[in-house]
Amino acid sequence: MPIVAFALAAYLAGLLAGFTDSLPVGVSVVAVAAVIGGSKARGLSLAFAAVALAGVVAARDASRGDAACEHDANGGMAVAVVVQDTVSPGAFVRGRLAPCGGWAALAVERGTAPAGATVIASGEIVRTSHGVQVQHAAVVPQHGPGLLTRWRAAAGRAIDRTFGNDAPIVKALLIADWGDLSPEMRDRFAAAGLSHILSISGLHIAIIAAFIELALDLVGVPRGRASAVTVGTIAFYVALIGAPVPAVRSALMAIAVVAARWRQRPVSRWAIVAIGAGQPLLDPRVVLDPGYQLTVIGVIAVVSGGRLSRRLGVTELPRVPRTVLSALIVTTVATVASAPIVAWVFGRVSLVGPLTNLAANPLVELAQPMIFCGLVAAPIGPLARWIADAAHPMLVGLNAVAASGAAVPYGAIAVAPNLATMVVAGVFSACVIVACAAADWVRPALGAVASAALLVWLPAAPALTTDVEIHMIDVGQGDAIGVRTSHGHWILFDAGRGWRGGDAGRSTIVPYLGRRGGTLDLFVLSHPHTDHVGGAASVLRALHPRLYVDAGFAGGAEAYRASLDAARTEHVRWTRAHPGDSLAIDGVSVTFLAPDSAWTARLSDPNLASVVALVRVGDVRVLFVGDAEQPEEEWLLAHDSAALRADVLKVGHHGSGTSSSEPFLSAVRPRLALVSVGAGNSYHLPAPSVMRALAAHGAQVLRTDHLGTIVVHTDGRRIFVQAAGDTWELPRDSLGSPMSRFDP
Repeated sequence: MPIVAFALAAYLAGLLAGFTDSLPVGVSVVAVAAVIGGSKARGLSLAFAAVALAGVVAARDASRGDAACEHDANGGMAVAVVVQDTVSPGAFVRGRLAPCGGWAALAVERGTAPAGATVIASGEIVRTSHGVQVQHAAVVPQHGPGLLTRWRAAAGRAIDRTFGNDAPIVKALLIADWGDLSPEMRDRFAAAGLSHILSISGLHIAIIAAFIELALDLVGVPRGRASAVTVGTIAFYVALIGAPVPAVRSALMAIAVVAARWRQRPVSRWAIVAIGAGQPLLDPRVVLDPGYQLTVIGVIAVVSGGRLSRRLGVTELPRVPRTVLSALIVTTVATVASAPIVAWVFGRVSLVGPLTNLAANPLVELAQPMIFCGLVAAPIGPLARWIADAAHPMLVGLNAVAASGAAVPYGAIAVAPNLATMVVAGVFSACVIVACAAADWVRPALGAVASAALLVWLPAAPALTTDVEIHMIDVGQGDAIGVRTSHGHWILFDAGRGWRGGDAGRSTIVPYLGRRGGTLDLFVLSHPHTDHVGGAASVLRALHPRLYVDAGFAGGAEAYRASLDAARTEHVRWTRAHPGDSLAIDGVSVTFLAPDSAWTARLSDPNLASVVALVRVGDVRVLFVGDAEQPEEEWLLAHDSAALRADVLKVGHHGSGTSSSEPFLSAVRPRLALVSVGAGNSYHLPAPSVMRALAAHGAQVLRTDHLGTIVVHTDGRRIFVQAAGDTWELPRDSLGSPMSRFDP
């Protein structure tokens, strides 16, 4: 590895240390850089330390600039924001402050604007952990979306028209859009060690570049002209998809390789890596992008794995075993090297990643140029659909590889790393890469072993908190909400949906609760529809709660019968919910408000017999309503409307227009409304009318299809919300008085 690559690595490590805002981490990185520099050549110790220190300083300057920008915004009455998503009443939209670039979020009450537009947002501006938030925001468009944003949106619409049911995975592979991927698919690819495939990377760009060059060569285009066309096409493609950071990095590397080949100049692979990894020299914040991190680590792992193959003599073997073993070594190195980032972003480490990558890479190599051609041919509908049909078997095969890898027992380990664990894991990853690439591999190998030993002893689980937490877990089109007490005991409302061969309980909920520790004491089923009870049997078998409560409504869903069978075999006590019943766990009280047996006796729709429960933590009240619709809301209003008052509302029926009536919302008057809904669901939920109604009642509306899992923390007085990597305090209700007036 050349000195320039080591210097760039020292600078990037300094950036990461600077963004942690931890003095011990910064000092450690500078010291390690000095040691590495001294091992390379006399006099380089101070140089490497200076480069790492420059990274720390650059990161701190960027952080201070963002903080100053956010402070200035916080002192005003309105801010200009470039929004990332479509703005509408009830939406919670993220974006960047214009012109300084700090993070901003809008809890929209009034106004509309398309994604990518610059808007003026006025309202109550507060600081969050990663920027500012405008609560009760009134939005006025100022400028329309930029050209790149419009191109990317048009590409997404073309993919939807062309690829049909395959569109979600095609959009991930082609334009780095994960928005329509179901949680089940994301979970499968993460568990199988294939998450990087669903993000634009050097592999994707290189495949497209190689395909273009091969096609031009077959039709007799001279090499120089073919190289120019390839470079131009790659640049246009990256612009077309909105120039995301990983794609820009990959394009720079591909263009450098093509240019070197055209000029017939030898070029070091490490120099190519340095060109692609150099984006943070222009914008230090890029180093924090997980896509950038994964793609850089992936390319470095490919180079290091290739060197390890040559050192082990694999390149001297016959063609077939040489190809297989080389690919296996590269994928193993890539899996190990990227494990810290994958653990931090996805909360798991895949042990089957080397094998699944070995099977998946040929499918991607076949599918990527075909779906690219399908996008290019989109204006010619019949041709584009023919190409899409031809690509379909490869996409099905790719999904099958992910499903098979995810199904391997203990093939993935759920983890919850903290900062200390991540630092040590980063050292381990770096040592593995250097040990594979360097001729003197003994010392980095010993460093990897020492780091691995330290990882075994570091605590992986977060410490217990004195707050109570409400976790709306992203299970797609379904419900699963966990309440975690201050002593680590869980109450789970619903268990997500089931599907052929799996369910949200096994794939999402059990690992999610397991990562955070504690025991499941109570499981509450709102009603026996599959999107709520689908994962219940898996949850009961794995977590063994003491009590299972539901409405006792005779549901015909197979998953409901399976949950009752699991309760019986696991000796979980079952009981029916009655209005007025109450229980308490670690100071968290649960009071059931519905359904009444006389009410349910004449019903045929389980939605109307949903269990409605009020959870109280000190002065804070949270209302869970399952899929209760307007007739049940009317019953609740007639029997005890005062009991419905709540700070936080789990919005009924995934935001359907059949729920959340005006009188009901007037009685609840929530400050925060949580909607559990699947991205791109076929029901087109939540209904815009419900989002407008919630916003009109002053509720901040958060949706799992936009934000993923949402966590609410409370000490019984104040409420904090954690979503999409940000944390903020929920404001007091619109009357300005605390919710303690809602005494039981």
